[in-house]
Amino acid sequence: MNTLSKAYEVGTTFSHNIIPLDFESIDGVPESHLWSQSDESHQKIQTNNPRDSLIPVIDLYDPCAIDLIGQACKTWGMFQVINHGVPLELVKKVEFEARRLFSLTTHEKRKVLRSATGATGYGLPRISPFFAKCMWHEGFTIMGSCVDDAKVLWPHDYQRFCDTMDDYQNQMKLLAHKLLLLSLQTLDVTQEEINWATSTHGSNGALQLNSYPSCPNPSRTLGLAPHTDSLLLTILNQYGITGLEIFVEGLGWSPVCPIEGAFVVNVGDLLHIFSNAKFPVVYHRAVVNQSKHRISVAYFYGPPIESTLAPLSNYQDPCFRSLLVKEYIRLKATHNDKALSLIRI
Repeated sequence: MNTLSKAYEVGTTFSHNIIPLDFESIDGVPESHLWSQSDESHQKIQTNNPRDSLIPVIDLYDPCAIDLIGQACKTWGMFQVINHGVPLELVKKVEFEARRLFSLTTHEKRKVLRSATGATGYGLPRISPFFAKCMWHEGFTIMGSCVDDAKVLWPHDYQRFCDTMDDYQNQMKLLAHKLLLLSLQTLDVTQEEINWATSTHGSNGALQLNSYPSCPNPSRTLGLAPHTDSLLLTILNQYGITGLEIFVEGLGWSPVCPIEGAFVVNVGDLLHIFSNAKFPVVYHRAVVNQSKHRISVAYFYGPPIESTLAPLSNYQDPCFRSLLVKEYIRLKATHNDKALSLIRI
């Protein structure tokens, strides 16, 4: 079993809010999924100058890539990356397999429903219990091998799905390792600390397939409520349909428009802690639309869960206390966005 899934399974059990809506059987938005327009999580922005154009797009072939990544991490906590080396053919295969999964009937998908204590399988986002309203979303989480679930979904045709997801996870792990190494070179960090953050031995990753069906009333729903990501780095493919939004201080929610061939990369809580808050975490959410079924795929990259997480040693005034990685994961699983404040010094 993937050690990351073990960390999540020891967290607080939520027996409710794990089953996605049966999107096949409805023609409107039920009350359970209607968000108040006065809710801060749901407020829209009105601007003729979207800030998404300012989120850096970084070419990994650029000789200044290290400085550009460091600046983006320190300023935004997010950037888009092109010429990343992940084969386009594999990226397209992942989208095809994700759509194949989410096109199954609700009855079939619920055969691999995530348990109340589980970390993998089909279900709603793990942050769902922290919100009064449900999200217009269905997801499938993979940590390590997905063979057992795939055999249930496709008893005679599961290997293609598994091979595709395994290949993609391997590519994402390599890319995350490279991006993390580049970003850390712009901090006052020791070689030992670089080794801790970038060691592939014992590192953990999770692949999240997201489905946001077309919605009859998108202005009153949310695909994914505002949150930060828990691990070191997240690498996201939006697959060409705008839906990701970030919160910009003084402006509000602003879209991150997809760029062909690019991945969106954002700083997670663990990297925020490790950098002693030099790299900010960005609140982000997903919105839905009326005409298109949006798919996105996120890869979350983290260190060994038994290792100790602490701010960089060269900072004399650490912002956070040290703790085990698995302890922070459990804090986040039980306290959501309050987790960082619970370890602040």
